[in-house]
Amino acid sequence: MGFSTAATSAVATPGPDNQTGDLKSRIRVVGQPPQGQAATTPLTAPLPAEVRSSVKETQFLVTTETTAINEDYFSGKVLQVVPKREPQTIDIWSEMPYEIRIQILRCLKPREIVRCSAVSKSWHKICFDGQLWTNVDTKDYYREIPGTSLVKIMTAAGPFVRDLNLRGCAQLWERWTTHGEAISDACRNLQYFSLEGCKIDNSSVYYFLIRNTRLVHINLCGVQAVTNNAMKIVAQGCPQLEFLNVSWCTHLDTQGLHKVVQSCPKLKELKASETRGWWVKAFLQDLFNRNTLERLVIAHCDIDDEGLKVLLQGEEPEIDPLTDRAIIPPRNFRHLNLSRCEQLSDKGVKCLAHNVPRLVGLQLSHVIGLTDDAFKHLFEDTPLLTHLDMEEMEDITNTTLQTLAQSPCALRLQHLNISYCESLGDTGMLAILKACPGLRSLDLDNTRVSDLVLAEAAAQIRLRDQEGPRGPHLWWNEEPRKRKVALHLTVYDCQNVTWTGVREIMSRNAEQDRELIISLKCFYGYQDTVNEHMKRVKAGRLESAERLERKWAEYMIATEEAGVGGAGARRRRRRAREAAMVHADEEEGGPRGGRRRARSGGCALM
Repeated sequence: MGFSTAATSAVATPGPDNQTGDLKSRIRVVGQPPQGQAATTPLTAPLPAEVRSSVKETQFLVTTETTAINEDYFSGKVLQVVPKREPQTIDIWSEMPYEIRIQILRCLKPREIVRCSAVSKSWHKICFDGQLWTNVDTKDYYREIPGTSLVKIMTAAGPFVRDLNLRGCAQLWERWTTHGEAISDACRNLQYFSLEGCKIDNSSVYYFLIRNTRLVHINLCGVQAVTNNAMKIVAQGCPQLEFLNVSWCTHLDTQGLHKVVQSCPKLKELKASETRGWWVKAFLQDLFNRNTLERLVIAHCDIDDEGLKVLLQGEEPEIDPLTDRAIIPPRNFRHLNLSRCEQLSDKGVKCLAHNVPRLVGLQLSHVIGLTDDAFKHLFEDTPLLTHLDMEEMEDITNTTLQTLAQSPCALRLQHLNISYCESLGDTGMLAILKACPGLRSLDLDNTRVSDLVLAEAAAQIRLRDQEGPRGPHLWWNEEPRKRKVALHLTVYDCQNVTWTGVREIMSRNAEQDRELIISLKCFYGYQDTVNEHMKRVKAGRLESAERLERKWAEYMIATEEAGVGGAGARRRRRRAREAAMVHADEEEGGPRGGRRRARSGGCALM
């Protein structure tokens, strides 16, 4: 085999054994140091800058690793391997201090915290930390939270809990027998405790009361497991008690309450509606001697005139020969509820006069036997009275209202309820409206008041709006003032109240430049229109409210005319139907596109 002798244009590439090319020709020697000495200056020179730039920009990828060419190709390594960076995950929540996480979770609602506990084990642990549950109030979510979560919260956060409100938590009924002792053992620092409406056994109630000696507020309303033994435990272990509610506890009487009154000198509020034994004079005498109660609620109890006299004046008090009054210190009662105490009469209620000067609220509803004589001197000696409830007193007349209007408490009176007092009418109510400028709530259901009372109420609120302090209203501010309800007026089933009086209130509410308005509850046939009118007034749509009032008035007039017989009856009935259609469209927001929507009365065969 021979070699080719043909001429080629390419220079032959020298092989490793070919000495044609000099391997050191790429390096230019600058100088040679003396023998035995180290080089102080570089023996080679780098490439020019324009050549290095092109080398620097040249990069290439080798499989999974990135390679780059060094800037100085001849003075360093030819290739440099850059390792691939792994993606880093930053867990801000885990790196955050534990105290800050607790503070963040405090901004959530209880139901949201319970939901967050299902994220992970660490979230479950922090969500049931006792620092988050110092106040366990289930009134907003007691229907949604399961019983297992409530048990976890109370057992985990027991030492931290100060306020425990389990009102209406019926889902705990089956767990009290198994976890009742453990829950009460964990919750030993309670100050406010409520089991209102709960189904619970006697032993669990006893455990809670025995192990919490710092209780200030106890609410056991409607708990059938509460007996006199429970009151005995309260008397022995809760000397700081200030509030006690045992209303509707049918297995409790004044024998247990007597021990509480004797052992709790700071007791200020006692609610014991529908309990027995309020005729026992020894118990009432101890209440009189203590004189610490500010609120007493004994609705539907068996107290009589003699019992009320002992409660207010004590047994055999010293009598002033000149005034024929008992010489005793004034009572500290501020709120007194004697509703449905059927054994009371004028003789017992008269004892309130001259003995309760600090009285603010008085409820005597459904005490049928009272007359005007019971209130003859009561209103004169209660200048701070703001709430008065006299519902369903058939023997009360306008004389009582006139006496109330002339008393010192007329300027402070805010809430008055005389519903179902069928003997009361315009004579007494007009005097009340003129003499009581601070009225906020007025219940006149099923009385003899007429449109005059509604017109006077509208006039008084308008006068109050003009005379009272008002916020600044700049002339360039086109937005109307925000309307506020100054009086809640209820006139259900008042036979003398017609649509004319209702329209008077609607007209006053829609006036320009007003801030105070009246919220009216009236006959159910008028109420939908009144509600829609009030909605537009509060939204500032006064023109729309006036238009609704006008259309409704036209409808009512046409309806009354249609009921009159004689000539033109058919024409009046047709006008009444048209007015009814126009009013219905206006009440629903007005016709769409300027046209009244079609109403079909049915099919007609021609």
